[in-house]
Amino acid sequence: MKYMSFLRNCKAGLLALLLSGTVTLLNAQEKQAYLSAKESEPRNFGWMQGSPPPADKVLRASDGSFFNFPALRWSVAHMREFLPTKQVSRGLGAPSGLEYALDGKIDKIAFYPTGSENPMTWEASLWANYTDGILVMHRGKIVYERYFGELQPERVHAVMSLTKSFTGTLASILVVEGVIDENKPVTEYVPELANSAFGDATVRQVMDMTTGLKYSEDYANPNAEVWQYSAAGNPFPKPEGYTGPDGYYAYLETVQKDGEHGAAFGYKTVNTDALGWIISRATGKSVADLLSERIWSRIGMEQDAYYQVDGLGTPYAGGGLNASLRDLARFGELIRNEGKWQGRQIFPAEAVEDIRKGGSKEAFAKAGYSQLQGWSYRNMWWITGNENGAFSGRGVHGQAIYIDPAAEMVIVRLASHPVAGNAANDATSLPAYQAVADYLMKKK
Repeated sequence: MKYMSFLRNCKAGLLALLLSGTVTLLNAQEKQAYLSAKESEPRNFGWMQGSPPPADKVLRASDGSFFNFPALRWSVAHMREFLPTKQVSRGLGAPSGLEYALDGKIDKIAFYPTGSENPMTWEASLWANYTDGILVMHRGKIVYERYFGELQPERVHAVMSLTKSFTGTLASILVVEGVIDENKPVTEYVPELANSAFGDATVRQVMDMTTGLKYSEDYANPNAEVWQYSAAGNPFPKPEGYTGPDGYYAYLETVQKDGEHGAAFGYKTVNTDALGWIISRATGKSVADLLSERIWSRIGMEQDAYYQVDGLGTPYAGGGLNASLRDLARFGELIRNEGKWQGRQIFPAEAVEDIRKGGSKEAFAKAGYSQLQGWSYRNMWWITGNENGAFSGRGVHGQAIYIDPAAEMVIVRLASHPVAGNAANDATSLPAYQAVADYLMKKK
């Protein structure tokens, strides 16, 4: 009983899974009525204000209060105050300049949300999706930028499962450079996984999440694997008598196989953590240090980013990155230009070309995403398959980097939607992105 109580109250570990984007929410929670975006603005509550804050305004990681809505809206811009982290250094150089050509017409762009006969404006969609910050770049210039809630230009925000696309990009670069062979078994790089489900999987199957894993995130089931994963990743001291795995890597060694690798897409964060381990073994660097070395310190980011870590200091490759809105836009623009930044080739263009070609649509369809018909998944990026060739990094509670090559557009959105799953905001996000793309494509 003491052990199960620990698992059920392991809020910091559960947060890691929430950030990953893989949590299966209960229907009752998804149907719950929430305060609106304006009603839930952090300034309405006074959390963590004062020296010290009043007892009823204190948010904590230890009891999970910092991640309960609406407190979530404050915490997403203050994660480093709750959890241990590892720096992604921007280096010592001056930030690279960003050009502005703000377009006041974007707020009025109208579109029809999926399944609705009532039009919505771009500006209205931002409130509907509990947006904290949003930026649109067109042909390398910022045409739209707004901040809401607790986010400010100088603050970083939890990007949740958008982190996966950074891990996937690093892996894609290493594959092109020959540092990692995508066709080799995972055990070529991490022999410790030989007796796990990953033991007979290839690196490519991990990169595209087509592994067959016995791994459930059903919180109604006290025996679901998510509880053990949460306990292992909890960065705080384990309780007396705990005998489970310690850290993300140790947990991966316990994952068992279910089904055949390569048969179907299954969005499970443990794949990204396994890929992070492969990257670290192949390069001798953590994903945080490698991201700094290969990208963050090379394109003039304004601020350091940081990763949340487990109790052993391992960066959470599946959902632990925190970064600023403008720096995420720089990254998105780097990807749109196939690894080139302001005239310099930062990494091989082939790495992005491989992302853009997408994965198996047949394998993806087996996952049953009703709003993502015709999509696929490759290198930890979501590929829309639309005529513009758009692709996206996505994270729970509304995080996104959406890249539309045909429209020469990058959209970055940071948000704190009360419902974790992207299905809660796709209907008012994906058509909005397309409407802005259509508008920008008409501009000279």
